[in-house]
Amino acid sequence: MSALLDSFAQQYAALPEPLRAAGGLAESRSKALAAALRDDLPAARAERWRYFPLRPMAQRVFRAATGASVDAALLSDIPAPRLVFVNGWCDRSLSDLSGLAEGVRVESLGRLLHQAHPRDVAWMGRLFTDADESFARLNAALAVEGAVIQLEENVQQTAPLHLVSIGASEAADVAWHLRHLIELRHGACLSVIEHQLAADAHAHFDNTLCHVHLKPGAVLRHVRQQNASEHATLLYRTDAVLAAGAEYRRVDLELGAAVSRHECNASLQGEAASMISGGAMLADGKRLLDTRLQLEHIALDTRCDLRWRGLATERAKLSFFGGIHIRQGADGTDAQLSNRNLLLADTAEVNTQPVLVIDADEVKAAHGATVGQLDAQALFYLQSRGIPKPDARALLMQAFLIEVLDVLDDADLTASLAPVLSAIKSY
Repeated sequence: MSALLDSFAQQYAALPEPLRAAGGLAESRSKALAAALRDDLPAARAERWRYFPLRPMAQRVFRAATGASVDAALLSDIPAPRLVFVNGWCDRSLSDLSGLAEGVRVESLGRLLHQAHPRDVAWMGRLFTDADESFARLNAALAVEGAVIQLEENVQQTAPLHLVSIGASEAADVAWHLRHLIELRHGACLSVIEHQLAADAHAHFDNTLCHVHLKPGAVLRHVRQQNASEHATLLYRTDAVLAAGAEYRRVDLELGAAVSRHECNASLQGEAASMISGGAMLADGKRLLDTRLQLEHIALDTRCDLRWRGLATERAKLSFFGGIHIRQGADGTDAQLSNRNLLLADTAEVNTQPVLVIDADEVKAAHGATVGQLDAQALFYLQSRGIPKPDARALLMQAFLIEVLDVLDDADLTASLAPVLSAIKSY
């Protein structure tokens, strides 16, 4: 057994029995841990993990996070309603859930588990059957905190809901396993903005799993701003299920961490369901960013539009996998995937793999990926107009990235996110 898994087995053993059994989850937690220990971490050649540093990760040891205090000023630019987690534990003093519409339920999983009927947390009992789903299994065994967000039918929540996860230094490297549920019933509409922040320098491990359930006609706009500590390791997995006419619009901004991996699996199960997704990956120093998308078109007339952009410089590594499977019977599907990358240094590395599998007739589908450099003519033109070279480079990179925000189809939300991309001025 690897040192990593041994440390997580010890964390599981240290969980109080009432907490381990809360919500009737004792058996599923035990099975998840047993499966993770039995199959170990994915092999070095496992296709889904080929660009993730599994060998050094296996040698790391993490203690269970005990929570920490952070300066409230860190949240000065994040309005209510917001739910805040510090090192994986909900901080009620920093959270503010004012401004929620009637019919919107936002609760911390930690509080829910103490009072939940097993049917209320049945979604946590899912068993992950693939041998390389080690980290999802560990989450299933160890997660005792997260956000539970549920909207009743036709509820329209106008103000975005902010989920904030803050990493703060502790005496040793710690790990936490957040488990989120976002469930929108028929016709409901919500915007969620996730912030992954660092209060100070640390090398912690954040292993988050998010379930998205959209009922017929529901609309979810979902933004994740990842700006974690430069030494942190993050794994974020999203599993989404879309019913008929549901719309899932999502943007991921990868701006921080030493190692960050996002896996997004979406199943378009209802007719005319759509997922419109975009992302910006900014990799510098020795950072590693790994994004893996897998969309399954199951029903008629479903749609996906995936626009991902990447920048890599210095000795950074950036990898992207975009998989689209149009199953038999999913006629009328419209599937588009575009992954464009700028390689800004000869020492950086970009790996991109778009995959399109079509088992249906009468579909419209296209996918493509490029790796290139900044347009020398455009750069010269801007400099000839008196713009200094660093500023000219920044303008071109901002123009390259900004289009991913268009997938949100919300002018106010897009305007609020545009300044975030100013971070590329340091490239």
